Amino acid sequence: MAIPETINHQDRLLSVNINEQEPVQHPTDGYFIQPLFLDPENGTWVLHAKFPPGTLLPRHFHTGTVHFFTTKGTWNYVEYPEDKQTAGSYLYEPGGSIHQFSVPKDATESAEGFMVVTGANVNFDDDDNLIDITDAGAIERAIMGVCQMMQRDAPRYIKPGASAGFSFG
Repeated sequence: MAIPETINHQDRLLSVNINEQEPVQHPTDGYFIQPLFLDPENGTWVLHAKFPPGTLLPRHFHTGTVHFFTTKGTWNYVEYPEDKQTAGSYLYEPGGSIHQFSVPKDATESAEGFMVVTGANVNFDDDDNLIDITDAGAIERAIMGVCQMMQRDAPRYIKPGASAGFSFG
């Protein structure tokens, strides 16, 4: 077997270290995210997230799949209270699933982990009214808006395209 004729040369590896930059705090819900890879064109987003005790996110419907690896703390979906996710848990969610993320109020630490999501989260309020749709593009716009509002630098993340690279630098 020969080396492929078409080779995508990289001047450097595309790598992001969560310990080298500050996460972005959601202005109303209080959780922290660090984008690692945002691809609005193909609908893929990879985040490292920290959810403090008492976090309750809106119920949401997934249009695509989710892979979530928990690295710290405990969390569960309201619909599955017995299925606690703890450090070391890997969760796969098929497209079409619907649930509500929760970190117990009495938790002693934040729940943390890495998620790889394709598609979007369609978010609903308690009365089943549409709140919004969260996808890679919405996350990118929200992060830039929060960073601008806080007068801080936006985090560096991998942004693919015809010539894949970083969001800056």
